[in-house]
Amino acid sequence: MSDFLDNPSFDPRDIEALLHDVPLEVTVELGRARMNLSELAAHLGPGSIITLDTPTGAPLDVRVNNRLVARAEAIAVGEKCGIRIVELVGGKDS
Repeated sequence: MSDFLDNPSFDPRDIEALLHDVPLEVTVELGRARMNLSELAAHLGPGSIITLDTPTGAPLDVRVNNRLVARAEAIAVGEKCGIRIVELVGGKDS
């Protein structure tokens, strides 16, 4: 990497162009549930319902590479699930 930076033809503005292709993982968290192994074993199966800690209608956490960046609401996009960003949180961890 230092060879790249030491190259006399290197332009620091090129970094932005290089970063555009870096893959990121975006996740949306619906909620969490805490239970012990026996509770999980009893509740894990087809038709089982697990109650999450997120109230209905509450904004969902949007994370990029596991860093909280926004809150969103769940929406339908045709036949798929989607989100609508309702708040940016400045990349602070939560």
